Amino acid sequence: MIIYGVALLAFCALLGLVVGDTLGLLLGVKANVGGVGFSMILLLVLTDALTKRGGFKPVSASGVIFWSGMYIPIVVAMAAQQNVVGALKGGPLAFLAGSIGVVFSFALVPVIARIGRGKREGGS
Repeated sequence: MIIYGVALLAFCALLGLVVGDTLGLLLGVKANVGGVGFSMILLLVLTDALTKRGGFKPVSASGVIFWSGMYIPIVVAMAAQQNVVGALKGGPLAFLAGSIGVVFSFALVPVIARIGRGKREGGS
C-alpha cells in the first residue's frame, strides 16, 4: 500500500532529525546537524534492503515517489530557515566546512557515474 511508503519516509525523517539534533548537541551547536542527510541515507538503505527481501512492493514505493516530487521545495524551504549570515559571522570554519563538502561531492560525481555504468554494461 502507498501508506507504507509514506510511513517509511516519515520514520526516516523523524529518526534523521533526532540523529541531527543529537549530533548538534554533542558538537555544542544549537542546530540540527545533517538531519536531512541522515534521513535520506537511511531511506535509501532501508528501501534497498526491503526491496531485496521482497518487503517493499512497487505500490508501496509510490508513496516514496509521491514525496520525492516534493523534495526540492522542502529543501528550499529548509535552506531558507538557515542563518547563513550568522554562520559566516561565526568564523571562516563554517564557510570552509561547506566548501569542502561541496568540492568533495563534486569529486564523487565521476566515481558514482562509473559505478552505475559498470552495472549496466555487465548485464546485471
